[in-house]
Amino acid sequence: MTGPGTAHAARSLEWTASGRAVVDGVTFAVPPGRFTALIGPNGSGKSTVLRLLAGLRRPSSGQALLDGSDVTALKRRDVARRLAFVTQETAPDLDTTVSEVVMLGRAPHRGRSATTEEDVRAVGQAMAAMDVTALAERSWGTLSGGERQRVNIARALAQRTPALLLDEPTNHLDISHRLDLMQMLSRTDATVVAALHELDLAARYCDHLVLLDAGRVVAAGPPTTVLTPRLLERVYRVHATVTQGPDGRPDVRLAPLPRR
Repeated sequence: MTGPGTAHAARSLEWTASGRAVVDGVTFAVPPGRFTALIGPNGSGKSTVLRLLAGLRRPSSGQALLDGSDVTALKRRDVARRLAFVTQETAPDLDTTVSEVVMLGRAPHRGRSATTEEDVRAVGQAMAAMDVTALAERSWGTLSGGERQRVNIARALAQRTPALLLDEPTNHLDISHRLDLMQMLSRTDATVVAALHELDLAARYCDHLVLLDAGRVVAAGPPTTVLTPRLLERVYRVHATVTQGPDGRPDVRLAPLPRR
């Protein structure tokens, strides 16, 4: 990833499916060059908001902005040079190797031209970052869910964009790879926006949080202002205890609400 992070914003975003507002008047700004997490329970609209920010869905109304421009008005190749997107879904079993999958991340930069030294270098560095170098010649169809996830993220890293959008990137990852990924995302100069379920990881590694519920923004800001017992109980319907960790970040512990 090169250059300063891009600026993303949602302006009165709405997206409706089957007559239901999945995203309902969402407005927020993503701090450039920082790590932002979209958090909230299942069905809160996290994945849809990410797709709207990436221009993969057209809003029913409102705008998703990329550096001040409506992302749906930009050419897809231009968008792909500015942001990389990692979805929850993995591709079906393909007759291709891991290194070939990661090389797909270079497509926006080279088009139909031959592979360059820069392409090879970008792919190698991305594979090393995601600990998949040893899998380079493995067939995609032989990979586990966690291995596929790491390869998909490596593809996005090889794209070398100033922004990364990731939908539940920690899915299927074991603990060590999960922590390594979050640490890497927290240290990059790129703008990172990720949908996350793990509040402990969001509290520990993210700079900015957007808390969603039923398609609406409940709160947005640094973890210390968003991860409060009152908000967490209201949105997640759990009992939350929040203390300050030794690094000044919130330490969140959740428990079921007492049965009535």
